[in-house]
Amino acid sequence: MFMTYRAALAATGAAVLVLLAGAGPLQAQSVGERSGVNSLLGVSPSTDDFVRTVALSDMFEIQSARLAQERSMNASVRAFADRMLKDHQATTVQLKEAIGGRAGIKAPPTALDQAHETKLNQLRNLKGPGFDRQYRTEQIAAHEDAVSLFTRYSEGKEDQALRDFAMHALPTLKEHLRMARALPIMRD
Repeated sequence: MFMTYRAALAATGAAVLVLLAGAGPLQAQSVGERSGVNSLLGVSPSTDDFVRTVALSDMFEIQSARLAQERSMNASVRAFADRMLKDHQATTVQLKEAIGGRAGIKAPPTALDQAHETKLNQLRNLKGPGFDRQYRTEQIAAHEDAVSLFTRYSEGKEDQALRDFAMHALPTLKEHLRMARALPIMRD
């Protein structure tokens, strides 16, 4: 009547694989990348998933950094936001250079998706220590995701120019994650 932990885990894993298998090859699945399954399994994202995710991440970083520059009263948070703005503007340019308008690679999005827009709206509705706290939380999560994405893509077998871009950007993203974790935890 009751499932063992191991049986439940196997059933859950099988269900995820069945869902993903119905949509095509696992490695190229946007659903797998969006859901975090690829990250959990260590699967390299497809080139299109990588480009899309990097572009969305950079847009979110740039827009949230601008908000932090306007709303934060904390010098450490503002300095971090300055660095995020500068570095992610550079990453956006580097991504476009790595793509180079080549056929077969979808153009990166030019507007935030709903998930990133929702996070940005949450930040827009905050001020003071509440803003700083949420900004710190978002930055840690975003850079953990970015480090995973760039690591997995740089170890993959797809586009060499984008793999080089990922390998080059990875140390900076790891530094961003370290910096985000070091931001002060604000109290009201």
